[in-house]
Amino acid sequence: GTTAPSLFAMAANRYFSTYGIDKRALAKVAMKNHHNGTMSPKAHFQMEVTEDQVINAPLICSPLGLFDCCPTTDGAAAAIICRADIAKSFRPDALLVKGVGLAVTSGEPYLKPGFAYTGFPATAQAAQSAYEQSGMTVKDIDLVECHDCFTITEILNIEDLGLAKKGEGWRYVEEGRAAIGGEIPVNPSGGLKSFGHPIGATGIRMIYEVSQHLWNKAGARQVKNAQVGLAHNLGGPGSVGCVTILANK
Repeated sequence: GTTAPSLFAMAANRYFSTYGIDKRALAKVAMKNHHNGTMSPKAHFQMEVTEDQVINAPLICSPLGLFDCCPTTDGAAAAIICRADIAKSFRPDALLVKGVGLAVTSGEPYLKPGFAYTGFPATAQAAQSAYEQSGMTVKDIDLVECHDCFTITEILNIEDLGLAKKGEGWRYVEEGRAAIGGEIPVNPSGGLKSFGHPIGATGIRMIYEVSQHLWNKAGARQVKNAQVGLAHNLGGPGSVGCVTILANK
Protein backbone atom coordinates (compact mmCIF):
# COMPACT_ATOMS: atom_id res chain seq x y z
CA GLY A 1 0.00 0.00 0.00
CA THR A 2 2.96 2.33 -0.06
CA THR A 3 3.60 4.92 -2.77
CA ALA A 4 6.66 6.95 -3.71
CA PRO A 5 5.28 10.11 -2.03
CA SER A 6 4.43 8.19 1.16
CA LEU A 7 7.89 6.63 1.44
CA PHE A 8 9.72 9.91 0.96
CA ALA A 9 7.21 11.68 3.22
CA MET A 10 8.29 9.32 5.99
CA ALA A 11 11.90 10.27 5.27
CA ALA A 12 10.98 13.96 5.46
CA ASN A 13 9.15 13.56 8.76
CA ARG A 14 12.03 11.62 10.28
CA TYR A 15 14.54 14.22 9.05
CA PHE A 16 12.41 17.04 10.48
CA SER A 17 12.20 15.27 13.83
CA THR A 18 15.90 14.39 13.93
CA TYR A 19 17.34 17.74 12.89
CA GLY A 20 14.67 20.21 14.02
CA ILE A 21 13.76 21.79 10.70
CA ASP A 22 10.49 22.26 8.82
CA LYS A 23 9.00 22.69 5.35
CA ARG A 24 10.86 25.93 4.77
CA ALA A 25 14.00 23.86 4.20
CA LEU A 26 12.21 21.87 1.48
CA ALA A 27 10.93 25.08 -0.09
CA LYS A 28 14.49 26.31 -0.62
CA VAL A 29 15.20 23.23 -2.75
CA ALA A 30 12.07 23.76 -4.85
CA MET A 31 12.82 27.45 -5.32
CA LYS A 32 16.39 26.76 -6.45
CA ASN A 33 15.46 24.02 -8.88
CA HIS A 34 12.54 25.89 -10.38
CA HIS A 35 14.83 28.90 -10.87
CA ASN A 36 17.37 26.69 -12.64
CA GLY A 37 14.59 25.22 -14.76
CA THR A 38 13.83 28.67 -16.20
CA MET A 39 17.28 28.50 -17.83
CA SER A 40 16.84 24.96 -19.20
CA PRO A 41 15.17 25.05 -22.65
CA LYS A 42 14.11 21.38 -22.38
CA ALA A 43 12.76 21.58 -18.82
CA HIS A 44 9.18 20.47 -18.13
CA PHE A 45 8.56 23.37 -15.74
CA GLN A 46 10.09 26.73 -16.63
CA MET A 47 8.67 28.88 -13.88
CA GLU A 48 9.78 30.40 -10.61
CA VAL A 49 8.06 29.50 -7.34
CA THR A 50 8.04 31.35 -4.04
CA GLU A 51 8.46 29.99 -0.53
CA ASP A 52 4.80 30.71 0.21
CA GLN A 53 3.70 28.84 -2.91
CA VAL A 54 5.67 25.77 -1.93
CA ILE A 55 4.60 25.76 1.71
CA ASN A 56 0.92 26.45 1.00
CA ALA A 57 0.55 24.12 -1.99
CA PRO A 58 -1.94 21.24 -1.79
CA LEU A 59 -0.61 18.32 0.22
CA ILE A 60 0.30 15.14 -1.61
CA CYS A 61 1.52 13.22 1.44
CA SER A 62 2.35 15.25 4.54
CA PRO A 63 4.69 17.06 4.73
CA LEU A 64 5.24 16.86 0.95
CA GLY A 65 3.13 19.23 -1.09
CA LEU A 66 2.59 19.67 -4.81
CA PHE A 67 5.84 21.60 -5.34
CA ASP A 68 7.87 19.07 -3.36
CA CYS A 69 7.17 16.32 -5.93
CA CYS A 70 8.68 15.91 -9.37
CA PRO A 71 6.46 15.46 -12.43
CA THR A 72 6.30 12.25 -14.43
CA THR A 73 7.56 13.46 -17.79
CA ASP A 74 7.84 12.09 -21.32
CA GLY A 75 11.35 12.05 -22.72
CA ALA A 76 14.29 10.08 -24.06
CA ALA A 77 18.05 10.24 -23.73
CA ALA A 78 21.07 8.45 -25.20
CA ALA A 79 24.81 8.28 -24.65
CA ILE A 80 27.52 6.86 -26.91
CA ILE A 81 30.22 4.95 -25.03
CA CYS A 82 33.45 3.60 -26.46
CA ARG A 83 37.08 2.89 -25.54
CA ALA A 84 39.06 5.97 -24.56
CA ASP A 85 41.73 5.33 -27.19
CA ILE A 86 39.26 5.65 -30.07
CA ALA A 87 36.93 8.26 -28.58
CA LYS A 88 38.50 11.20 -30.40
CA SER A 89 37.80 9.55 -33.74
CA PHE A 90 34.12 10.26 -32.99
CA ARG A 91 34.52 13.77 -31.61
CA PRO A 92 37.56 15.82 -30.54
CA ASP A 93 36.08 16.80 -27.17
CA ALA A 94 35.06 13.33 -25.99
CA LEU A 95 34.56 13.08 -22.23
CA LEU A 96 36.20 10.51 -19.97
CA VAL A 97 34.29 8.24 -17.60
CA LYS A 98 36.44 8.44 -14.49
CA GLY A 99 34.33 6.20 -12.28
CA VAL A 100 30.98 4.40 -12.11
CA GLY A 101 29.63 3.06 -8.83
CA LEU A 102 26.52 0.88 -8.59
CA ALA A 103 25.17 -0.35 -5.26
CA VAL A 104 22.11 -2.45 -4.48
CA THR A 105 20.77 -2.86 -0.96
CA SER A 106 17.59 -4.48 0.36
CA GLY A 107 14.68 -4.26 -2.06
CA GLU A 108 12.65 -2.73 0.76
CA PRO A 109 15.21 -0.93 2.95
CA TYR A 110 12.47 0.75 4.99
CA LEU A 111 11.53 -2.65 6.43
CA LYS A 112 14.97 -3.16 7.95
CA PRO A 113 14.98 -2.40 11.69
CA GLY A 114 18.13 -0.29 11.41
CA PHE A 115 16.96 1.89 8.50
CA ALA A 116 17.15 5.50 9.67
CA TYR A 117 15.14 7.21 6.88
CA THR A 118 17.71 10.03 6.90
CA GLY A 119 19.78 8.73 3.99
CA PHE A 120 20.18 5.93 1.48
CA PRO A 121 23.12 3.54 1.95
CA ALA A 122 23.02 2.60 -1.76
CA THR A 123 23.89 6.20 -2.71
CA ALA A 124 26.72 6.44 -0.18
CA GLN A 125 28.18 3.10 -1.29
CA ALA A 126 27.95 3.95 -4.99
CA ALA A 127 29.57 7.32 -4.39
CA GLN A 128 32.43 5.78 -2.43
CA SER A 129 33.06 3.31 -5.26
CA ALA A 130 33.02 6.05 -7.93
CA TYR A 131 35.34 8.30 -5.93
CA GLU A 132 37.79 5.44 -5.41
CA GLN A 133 37.79 4.48 -9.11
CA SER A 134 38.35 8.06 -10.19
CA GLY A 135 41.04 8.79 -7.61
CA MET A 136 39.03 11.87 -6.67
CA THR A 137 37.16 13.20 -3.68
CA VAL A 138 34.03 15.30 -3.52
CA LYS A 139 36.25 18.40 -3.46
CA ASP A 140 37.25 17.67 -7.07
CA ILE A 141 33.63 17.81 -8.29
CA ASP A 142 32.46 20.96 -10.07
CA LEU A 143 28.75 20.15 -10.36
CA VAL A 144 26.23 17.48 -9.39
CA GLU A 145 23.06 16.25 -11.06
CA CYS A 146 21.23 14.14 -8.48
CA HIS A 147 17.94 12.28 -8.18
CA ASP A 148 15.66 14.82 -6.51
CA CYS A 149 12.39 12.96 -7.04
CA PHE A 150 11.21 14.93 -3.99
CA THR A 151 12.70 18.00 -2.35
CA ILE A 152 13.71 15.99 0.72
CA THR A 153 15.57 13.56 -1.53
CA GLU A 154 17.96 16.26 -2.76
CA ILE A 155 18.81 17.14 0.83
CA LEU A 156 19.52 13.48 1.63
CA ASN A 157 21.52 13.08 -1.60
CA ILE A 158 23.71 16.06 -0.75
CA GLU A 159 24.65 14.32 2.49
CA ASP A 160 24.99 10.82 1.02
CA LEU A 161 27.27 12.11 -1.76
CA GLY A 162 29.50 13.83 0.79
CA LEU A 163 28.81 17.46 -0.10
CA ALA A 164 27.64 18.12 3.45
CA LYS A 165 27.67 16.34 6.80
CA LYS A 166 24.63 14.44 8.07
CA GLY A 167 21.94 16.89 9.07
CA GLU A 168 23.56 19.74 7.12
CA GLY A 169 22.23 19.11 3.59
CA TRP A 170 19.35 21.55 4.04
CA ARG A 171 21.81 24.22 5.16
CA TYR A 172 23.96 23.59 2.08
CA VAL A 173 20.97 24.62 -0.05
CA GLU A 174 19.79 27.45 2.20
CA GLU A 175 23.24 29.09 2.21
CA GLY A 176 23.38 29.13 -1.59
CA ARG A 177 26.20 26.61 -1.82
CA ALA A 178 24.10 24.39 -4.12
CA ALA A 179 23.16 27.25 -6.45
CA ILE A 180 24.76 27.89 -9.83
CA GLY A 181 27.84 29.86 -8.84
CA GLY A 182 27.87 28.20 -5.41
CA GLU A 183 30.43 25.87 -3.86
CA ILE A 184 29.32 22.77 -5.81
CA PRO A 185 26.14 23.49 -7.78
CA VAL A 186 23.43 20.82 -7.48
CA ASN A 187 20.94 20.24 -10.28
CA PRO A 188 21.71 23.24 -12.50
CA SER A 189 19.30 21.67 -15.02
CA GLY A 190 16.42 22.16 -12.58
CA GLY A 191 16.65 18.53 -11.50
CA LEU A 192 13.80 16.06 -11.60
CA LYS A 193 11.78 18.67 -9.69
CA SER A 194 11.77 21.17 -12.55
CA PHE A 195 13.41 19.53 -15.57
CA GLY A 196 11.12 16.51 -15.17
CA HIS A 197 11.39 12.78 -14.55
CA PRO A 198 10.94 10.56 -17.63
CA ILE A 199 11.73 7.58 -15.36
CA GLY A 200 13.88 5.28 -17.53
CA ALA A 201 15.54 8.19 -19.35
CA THR A 202 16.42 10.16 -16.23
CA GLY A 203 19.85 8.65 -15.53
CA ILE A 204 21.17 9.23 -19.04
CA ARG A 205 19.56 12.68 -19.08
CA MET A 206 21.76 13.53 -16.10
CA ILE A 207 24.81 12.36 -18.08
CA TYR A 208 23.67 14.64 -20.91
CA GLU A 209 23.36 17.61 -18.54
CA VAL A 210 26.78 17.07 -17.00
CA SER A 211 28.26 16.75 -20.49
CA GLN A 212 26.81 20.11 -21.56
CA HIS A 213 28.62 21.79 -18.68
CA LEU A 214 31.91 20.01 -19.33
CA TRP A 215 31.66 21.13 -22.99
CA ASN A 216 30.78 24.67 -21.87
CA LYS A 217 27.52 24.46 -23.81
CA ALA A 218 24.98 24.83 -20.98
CA GLY A 219 24.02 28.41 -21.82
CA ALA A 220 22.55 30.58 -19.06
CA ARG A 221 22.85 27.79 -16.48
CA GLN A 222 26.53 27.08 -17.26
CA VAL A 223 28.70 26.24 -14.26
CA LYS A 224 31.85 28.29 -14.76
CA ASN A 225 35.05 26.38 -15.59
CA ALA A 226 33.40 22.98 -15.06
CA GLN A 227 35.86 20.14 -15.65
CA VAL A 228 34.48 17.30 -13.50
CA GLY A 229 30.82 16.43 -13.04
CA LEU A 230 28.89 13.83 -11.05
CA ALA A 231 25.57 12.23 -12.00
CA HIS A 232 23.58 10.33 -9.37
CA ASN A 233 20.53 8.15 -9.90
CA LEU A 234 18.38 6.51 -7.21
CA GLY A 235 16.15 3.56 -8.05
CA GLY A 236 13.49 1.50 -6.37
CA PRO A 237 12.44 2.70 -2.91
CA GLY A 238 15.99 3.96 -2.34
CA SER A 239 17.48 0.51 -2.77
CA VAL A 240 19.61 1.09 -5.89
CA GLY A 241 22.18 3.85 -6.26
CA CYS A 242 24.38 4.72 -9.23
CA VAL A 243 27.05 7.43 -9.35
CA THR A 244 29.00 8.36 -12.49
CA ILE A 245 31.94 10.79 -12.56
CA LEU A 246 32.79 12.41 -15.90
CA ALA A 247 35.71 14.68 -16.79
CA ASN A 248 36.76 16.62 -19.85
CA LYS A 249 40.41 15.59 -19.61
